[in-house]
Amino acid sequence: MDVAALSMAMSTSQLKQQSSLTLMDKAMGDAKKDGQQVVEMIQQSIPHPNLGNSIDLKG
Repeated sequence: MDVAALSMAMSTSQLKQQSSLTLMDKAMGDAKKDGQQVVEMIQQSIPHPNLGNSIDLKG
């Protein structure tokens, strides 16, 4: 194999690896953001801790 072909193969390999890492980094960032949104949604849906603990029987 000549040097030029070897250089092109290595460059292509590095480009594929870098693009894969970039794509994975973006996917991880999106998953982290989605996870934070789920946590916020769950925290907002938790009712007040004293809600429903007593009944007003005055009439």
